[in-house]
Amino acid sequence: MPTMLEVAGLRHDYGSHTALAELDFAVPARELACIVGPSGCGKSTLLRCVAGLLSPTAGTVRLHGDLVSGVPEDLAVVFQDYSRSLFPWLSVRANVEFPLRGRGVAKAERRERAAEALGWVGLEGVGSKYPWQLSGGMQQRVSIARALASRPALLLMDEPFASVDAQTRFELEDLLRRVQRERGSTVLLVTHDIDESVYLGDRVLVLSKSPASIVAELTVDLPAERDQITTRESAEFVRLRGEVARLLHGGPTDEELAARDLAEAEAAEREAAPRTSTT
Repeated sequence: MPTMLEVAGLRHDYGSHTALAELDFAVPARELACIVGPSGCGKSTLLRCVAGLLSPTAGTVRLHGDLVSGVPEDLAVVFQDYSRSLFPWLSVRANVEFPLRGRGVAKAERRERAAEALGWVGLEGVGSKYPWQLSGGMQQRVSIARALASRPALLLMDEPFASVDAQTRFELEDLLRRVQRERGSTVLLVTHDIDESVYLGDRVLVLSKSPASIVAELTVDLPAERDQITTRESAEFVRLRGEVARLLHGGPTDEELAARDLAEAEAAEREAAPRTSTT
């Protein structure tokens, strides 16, 4: 699979404070990658550098091979606070169409794309309503539809489900998994929720405390079709969740634990060997 996003040597300083320290990672096309880290570690700074909203102090960001030096046209962002990301004076349809207006998309095509995107997120028939007439979960669906309507090469999501209740969060997680698979989208999602990172991701990148560096990249070996109950109860989900939790608290990976156990076993065998030969 070709690489969609490549981050190399990325560093960002706020004056004397270093928020990001030499980050290196890549996201293949059609992957849903999650970045998880403790609060205040620099996750949002990383996302803003990837989006071209912040210029890195050092390093590069490339989107399908092109250097990101401003906000790319084929990139979209979904933020945590849906109440601030939607225009309350515009209808739902107009909100979804809004980014397309600045790109010279004809009116008829804007309408077509908006209707299509609202259909993807299960909001057919609400285009004439206003955001304040919708629930929080529905408003976030509108935000996702607006991002998808621009048909981005890369969709960035900054803790997109943190402001909704638990049941709505589960529904939106399943919505994202379904739409991402059906549309073949490439998604980079930032979260501080361990369970969410494992449930959603094809791969989980674990960040250290600030200044952020990547301490591990974990492949999520779960079925593409996931269920909020069955998946979360599976042994592999529980194992991965535990490994991410250990990493966030500075503990070793499963591979490091296995290597340590093997080394201890080999050492025990070496110690026992002389005693066995002399008896």
